[in-house]
Formats: sequence, structure tokens, C-alpha cells
Amino acid sequence: MLKLLKNLKIKEWGMVLMCTVFIAGQVWLDLKLPGYMAEITTALSNGTIQMSDVWLTGGLMLLCAFGSALLAIATGFFAAKISAILSMRLRGQVFNKIAGFGHSEINKFSTASLITRSTNDVSHVQMFIAMGLQVLIKAPIMATWAIITILGKSWEWSLATGVAVAVLLVVIVCLLLFVLPKFKKIQKQTDDVNRVARENLNGLRVVRAYNAEQFQSNKFDEVNTNLTKTSQFVDRAFAIMNPVMTLVMNGLALAIYWIGAFLINGQLAGLASATTEAEIEAVFDGASVLFGDMVVFMTYAMQVVMSFMMLIMVFIMMPRAMVSARRINEVLNTEVSIKDGDGDINTDLKGVVEFRNVSFKYPNAEEYVLENVSFKAAQGQTIAFIGSTGSGKSTLVNLIPRFFDATEGEVLINGVNVKEYTLDSLYDKIGYISQQAKLFTGTITDNITFGKVNGKKPTEKDIENALEISQSKEFVSKLDDKEKSNISQSGANISGGQKQRLSIARAIARNPEIFIFDDTFSALDYKTDKKLRNAIKKQLSSSTCLIVAQRIGTIKNADEIIVLEGGKVVGQGKHKDLLENCKVYQEIALSQLSQEELE
Repeated sequence: MLKLLKNLKIKEWGMVLMCTVFIAGQVWLDLKLPGYMAEITTALSNGTIQMSDVWLTGGLMLLCAFGSALLAIATGFFAAKISAILSMRLRGQVFNKIAGFGHSEINKFSTASLITRSTNDVSHVQMFIAMGLQVLIKAPIMATWAIITILGKSWEWSLATGVAVAVLLVVIVCLLLFVLPKFKKIQKQTDDVNRVARENLNGLRVVRAYNAEQFQSNKFDEVNTNLTKTSQFVDRAFAIMNPVMTLVMNGLALAIYWIGAFLINGQLAGLASATTEAEIEAVFDGASVLFGDMVVFMTYAMQVVMSFMMLIMVFIMMPRAMVSARRINEVLNTEVSIKDGDGDINTDLKGVVEFRNVSFKYPNAEEYVLENVSFKAAQGQTIAFIGSTGSGKSTLVNLIPRFFDATEGEVLINGVNVKEYTLDSLYDKIGYISQQAKLFTGTITDNITFGKVNGKKPTEKDIENALEISQSKEFVSKLDDKEKSNISQSGANISGGQKQRLSIARAIARNPEIFIFDDTFSALDYKTDKKLRNAIKKQLSSSTCLIVAQRIGTIKNADEIIVLEGGKVVGQGKHKDLLENCKVYQEIALSQLSQEELE
């Protein structure tokens, strides 16, 4: 928690200081009330009270109460502002940290857990700060001030108050020891609820198509029930606090009155030995003072108990907030595996991609996914990768934009190791189109101009050109709002082929040196596939294209085809050469086309 508080700036620490001053003033005004009450009580018991005194003292009490209320409002305002600012910064830091994560870091936490940490956990910290700033400052000041005030009144009353406070502390310590492990469990179970809900929403069409609603419902019920049971256990445990607090407060009040009655009775017992009027008056004065002290002590004792009760409420919130703070710190303290290089490196080369004896295995894995892969793509060339499922095609091209770093060997762009580039300068050189077309909520224009290249957005001419080359212009022109038409979340309101073409248009609009098509043409029909590839070859001839594909028709005209099997290169060359000398390529080709078609 202390690490998170370092995010507060001087301005916020100034607000904390103001809160402390306001709370001190509030406590001083609150503790003035029993003194005024004692004056009225003592005057009443002595029979010397005047209505003017009652009005004056009562007016002062009202002023104290009104002033205390104003200070409490001011304290609440600044506490809420401080906690809101802190939570805003924490959410921003967590989001920015996650944005810099590689696949290995995201897999370490899981997407559902990262969502919980950036929302639910931050909310718990915010709530604790908002309450804690008020209570953690106010309660100790009030308790200390009240204790100092009443210490000299009567050791019997002080002892009764001490016993009441001790009982409260023992109960809360026992509860915290019993319940504390459950808070971490609750956050983990919240992750599980988010995970199942997210899976169900993302796969809603598949769930319905397979009549799996009941299966998903049962799956959600299981994690939801687990979370409910743990939460109920915690809530029931803390439900003990209300009756215990009531019992302690009422018991303390009874003890104070009982002790007060005993002391006053002892004082009045002196009447038996009093012989003069002065002695009798002294006995009654002493009894009046004791009565006034009892009323005052009762008020102060309640203040002490209330202070500890407020602290207890914060201590109840603290364990959950601490668990949340640790989870947030786990994200913020995670070392990012993919780091910036020294800077943007200018070379005479452009669009050149080279793999030198590259091998790769996933973190904590034993087997290599890629082994000793080497090839070189010159500017303007088209290099294609083909192989059976799981042969390492997508993994290979994912090493170029550094979604992962090569375990062994080097990946070079324009003769420079990709690790030496800053990530921004590296991504400026690449137009990446993933297997699953990903569109964002907004207009078609928003999706095509997504991101920046060298700090600039694509122009209208770039957008028009990208739509033309990607074969998207035909269907976009038929939409009511053309390029201004809205795209729903994940592009749910357009077809798979249209999503794929728009994602290709987004890459083309960047005018990159290198295109990476990771099985991008799979959702396109053969006619559109051919037209799109011809347009790319004709109008983007200066850009290097790396194509991962399953269809022979998509890649047979590539300048070089690399055949992968089990992470190893088993064939490398042109279409005709591979048909003659690569068995794996022959099998793939014959599974798609007849011998006559191949010839």
C-alpha cells in the first residue's frame, strides 16, 4: 500500500495535510461539547442555573456542532478527491503497463485477472484511502485527546473503559486472523467469474449453435457459487461485530453509571458525620462534582469507544485493500520481457528481413517450436510460409514484430537485429495483419487510421488507396454512411471476409516497408484473394510481403516458399521446384488440387 501512495504528488499531500488540520479542529470542537454539558449539569445539580446561562451554553454547543459538521464535510471532500486521483493514476499505470506486456506476461496473469486488477482491485484501494484518510487520522487523535481528558477523573471509570476497548480489540484480532486468508481467495474467485463471463460473451454464437447454454450456465453457477460462499463466510464473520459493539457500548454505559452511583453514594455517606452547614454543603458539592464528572466521563468514554470502533471498521477494510494493493503491485512490478532497443537506426537498406539460425521455445517449455530457421527476404519480394497445423508458421512471423524474442539466433530488419530498434520505430516499419481480424468500436475510418506512423495519421488519400487495394471499396460504398459507417465491437455487424479486408486496409494505409499476412486470406473467396494479391503486387511492389497461408493457390506465385514441419525448414524454393523435391509440399498440394490442376 505504501508503494501505491508514492503516486500522490505534492498537491495531494497538501490536501492530506489540510485533512489533518480539519480533523484536528473537528475533534477539538467535538470534545468541547462534554465540557459545556458538564457546566449545565453541575449548575442544575447545584440549583444555581439561570436560563440565560442555558441559552448561552446551548448556543456555544450548537456552534461547536455546526463547525464540526462543516469541517467533516470539507474533510470528506478532500479525502474523496485524493482517493479518486490516486485510483485514476493507478488505473492508468496498470493499463499502460499491460499495454507494454508481451504474450508471456499476459499469459502469466490471464486476461480476466488483469481486468479484475485494473478495476475491482483499484476500487478497493480507492475505498480504503477515502475512508482511511478520515478515520485513521481522526480516531487516534480523538481517542488520545479523550483519554488524556478523563484520566484524572476516576481510575475505576478509566479501568472500565480500558476493559471495553480491550474486548473490542481481542474480537477484531480473532476475526482478522480467521478471515484474512479468505480475502485473497475472493479476489481469485472474482477473476474466475470474469473469466467465465468473458468466455461466454466472446463465444456467444458458438454457445448457441451447440445448444450449450445450460453447460455455460452451470459453469458460471459453479464459480459464482464459490464466490458467493466465500463472501457469505466473510460477511457472516464480520456480522458478529455489530452485536459485540452494541454489547460493549451498553455494558460500558452501565458500568460507568454503576461506578458513578457507587462513588456518589460513598460521597453522600459523609452526611452522617457532617455537623455543620458548611460540611453538609461540601458533601453535596462533592456529590454534584462527581455527578458532573460521570456525565462528562460517559461522553468521553463513548468517544473513545467510537474511535476504536471507527478504527475497527477501517481494519476490516484494510486486509482486502492490502490484498488488492499487492495484486496491483504484482502487475506494476512485473519485468517486461520485450524492451526497447537503443533507438531508431537508419540504414541504406529498406524492407529487408533476415533470419539467421533462429530457434524459439516458449517460456518454461522444454521443446523448441522453431529450430535453426534461416532465410532472407529482399525489398519487394514475397516470401510465403506453409506447413501443417502446429508447424510454427505463425510463431515464426510473430518474432519479427517482437511479440516474442528468439531464444537463439538473430532476427534482422535492414541488417539490424530487431532487439536494437525501439518498439515504436520497429512497428513503424511493419504492417501486421493477424489470423483473426480484429476491429475496434468506431467508424470504418477510425479503424483504418488506427494508430500512427512516425507520429502521423494516414491521410484521406491513404484511406481511399487502402480501401481500393484491399478490395473493400465495393462493399464500403454500398453502406449508408460509406467510410463513416459504424463498426460494432469486434466487427460483429459485418462478415468475416469484410473484417479481414478492412484489417488489410488498415495495414496498407500505414505504407509500411514490410507486410506480415498471418493466414490473412483464409476468410476470402478465391476471386477476391487473387484480385487482392495482384493489387498488392502491382501497387505495393516496393514493400516486402511475408505470407503465412494454408492454400497453395495463395502462395504459388511467391518469390520463395518456405515449408515448415515440426518447427524445421524441410523445403525452400519456388512452387515448381518444391513440387519436385519436397515431399511435405507435394502432400499439401495434392490434398488441395488434383495432379492435373498442379500440372
